[in-house]
Amino acid sequence: MMPHWTSDDEGPLSEFSTKRALKQVEAISKQPHYVGSENHEIVANYLLKELNKLGLETSIQEGYTLSDWENLVKSKNILARIKGTNSSKALLLLSHYDSAPHSYSPGASDAGSGVATILESVRAFLYTKTPHKNDIIILFSDAEELGLNGAALFVTQHQWAKEVGLVLNFEARGSSGPSYMLMETNKGNAGLVKEFAAANATFPVSNSLMYSIYKMLPNDTDLTVFREQGNIQGYNFAFIDDHFNYHTAQDDINHLSKNTLTHQGSYLIPLLNYFSNADLKTTQASEDYVYFTIPYTFISYPFSWILPMVIVALALFIFLLFLGKAKRILSFREIGKGFIPFLGSLTVTGLITFLGWKALLKVYPQYNDLLNGFTYNGHAYIPAFVLLALAISLAFYQRFSAKKVTMNHYVVPLFLWIVINGILAFVLRGAGFLIIPVYFGLFIFGVFIVTQRSNKTLNLVCSIPALIIIAPFIQMFPIGLGLKVLFGSAILTVLTFSLLLPVFGAFAKKGIWSFVFFILAIGFFAKAHSESGYEFGKAKSNSLLYIFNADTNQANWVTYDTNLDSWTKGYLGENPKEATAMEDTPLPSKYNSKFTYQADAPIKVLEKPTIAFLEDRIVGNQRYLKIKISPNRNVNRYDIFANEKMTINNFRANGVTSLGQKGSKYERNGKKILSYYVVDNMPLEMQFSVNAATILDMELMESSFDLMTNPLFGMAKRENWMMPTPFVLNDAVIIKQKIKPSPKLVTKPLDNAIIDPAVKDSLTVVKDSLM
Repeated sequence: MMPHWTSDDEGPLSEFSTKRALKQVEAISKQPHYVGSENHEIVANYLLKELNKLGLETSIQEGYTLSDWENLVKSKNILARIKGTNSSKALLLLSHYDSAPHSYSPGASDAGSGVATILESVRAFLYTKTPHKNDIIILFSDAEELGLNGAALFVTQHQWAKEVGLVLNFEARGSSGPSYMLMETNKGNAGLVKEFAAANATFPVSNSLMYSIYKMLPNDTDLTVFREQGNIQGYNFAFIDDHFNYHTAQDDINHLSKNTLTHQGSYLIPLLNYFSNADLKTTQASEDYVYFTIPYTFISYPFSWILPMVIVALALFIFLLFLGKAKRILSFREIGKGFIPFLGSLTVTGLITFLGWKALLKVYPQYNDLLNGFTYNGHAYIPAFVLLALAISLAFYQRFSAKKVTMNHYVVPLFLWIVINGILAFVLRGAGFLIIPVYFGLFIFGVFIVTQRSNKTLNLVCSIPALIIIAPFIQMFPIGLGLKVLFGSAILTVLTFSLLLPVFGAFAKKGIWSFVFFILAIGFFAKAHSESGYEFGKAKSNSLLYIFNADTNQANWVTYDTNLDSWTKGYLGENPKEATAMEDTPLPSKYNSKFTYQADAPIKVLEKPTIAFLEDRIVGNQRYLKIKISPNRNVNRYDIFANEKMTINNFRANGVTSLGQKGSKYERNGKKILSYYVVDNMPLEMQFSVNAATILDMELMESSFDLMTNPLFGMAKRENWMMPTPFVLNDAVIIKQKIKPSPKLVTKPLDNAIIDPAVKDSLTVVKDSLM
């Protein structure tokens, strides 16, 4: 599925070099470089210098954006442009250079690998002086990890955005495995499919089922912004294996697979050569295509073929069924008995694997520590469950299906596969290519009906398409969606086994094979058990925050962890209380993680932010407010919440409105108004209006990501088998307080006081008057 990096040599300057690309990754990922950190600026300057080394003129785009995710940040995009000879539309090469915040991620895979792939590919492209008519724009976007803000800044505010005809975006959601091609388009994908095939990438890995599932999931990339905000389409290239390293301190160069980086380069070089000269308008289409890859080959056909292919398969199946009955080769009684081993193996496998994973989570509660749902020993559990499914299938067919009735019992799987494809033709058309292995099964079945005997060689050869097309999903689903879908892989194993029944059904000793597979499954379960602990490089994630409530003058240690370790217990104690500190204003997170435990913490002297009401006036039935929040310490993030009963209108933050804003009402989820990621300690300024009768009920949380380095706390270092939990606000010092007007000083003469008249006019009584 992918190339293998075998040489330590840099190779010819005219070609993509994995070793040269690795040097770029190493330079980019020396330290965490999230937005607002010192290292973020260092990486930005490094990329500018690297582009200049290539002889390119660079530019910087800076500005605020408020994303649909309610994240506000000042992004710093890095741009360069290679002029073509006759450009009508430009090709844009895209990857982001910021790393994930909160978890000390060096960002080697996500997305240092993408930046390095572009730098090295462009270097080779310029070295060979490849003729090209289209302009090539290079965009290293900022703040992707916060809400795709850098991409949004480019698409909505940069003049070059209107000239872009196609985007190639390089991403990562893990640190190894093949790089999958996924498309982003508002219309049909036919044009993109045809052009990708014409580009002739050496190791294409993609299919339209992944595309259909991707469109249903809430997983966005920078390219999503191009599609939604600019109606600009393109291709994503991303790898997802070893998902447990994603957004963690383990996303470093040591965990990045060299083969994976090589695969990224194997895409960009041919695509760059092709699309720099192609008519980019031809990628536009209204029709959708089914597509899939087999080694070295990309196959596609229109959606309009899907239903006819199912109907033809059904007609051929019925014809062969009655022909076999007429020739007395098939028996309806034996066909009916075929339901027993098929449905039996399917049902038992599904129940055992579904309940089995639930049981494993009870036996190994540490598996819940990794929020992404794929454990370090997950690659042992996949073959364990697959082998168990094979053992169950062989056992059922040993008990309920003799060798001489194999083809009679093959009727049920063929029929159900046709039914499944019929359903998919209406509800998930991207999976339309799954009918192809069924046609090969029908061919095996037809040859048997005509010749009245089974050809072992033919059966074996015709089983290969099922292995090539279907089997990769058995591994792909739990890697991409988490081990909770292992039962789906096991069921798919049984369904694939049933298509291969002409091969396995001929085994005389299926019972022995069942026992062999069962023992092998036990072996992989034992392997998973031996790898169920934590160690350096396969670390346990944990979390800790210090929260000071300025309104109640109380402080707490708080964690998201369900399984406390020695480090967290050092602050929370052996028997901490259940967390209630943040129930009224839960912090947003990717997996909706909530605080689990809390403990009292010592009160530290922290400089609270300055909250200034720059405007507060009532006009008609509306109250107009402008609030400025300025930090008095080095901070990284502000989270602003408001009572859900407050209807907020005409909202602007640091001068910008939300990208998805429609009408005057500010749409939000729950209490959250925004999360502002601070750059250069710049203040937050909010301007909006509410109904004059509405009570102003707003709250601020000011966070600094310096819990581990702040001298006020003297925190103990984590052990080397621990790391900060990703996807949540972590290792932070938080000040929580209500947003309310400061007291105004109003003076009133002391008219009735008995005092010296000489000083009467100069004395006043100070009276608090709240707005």
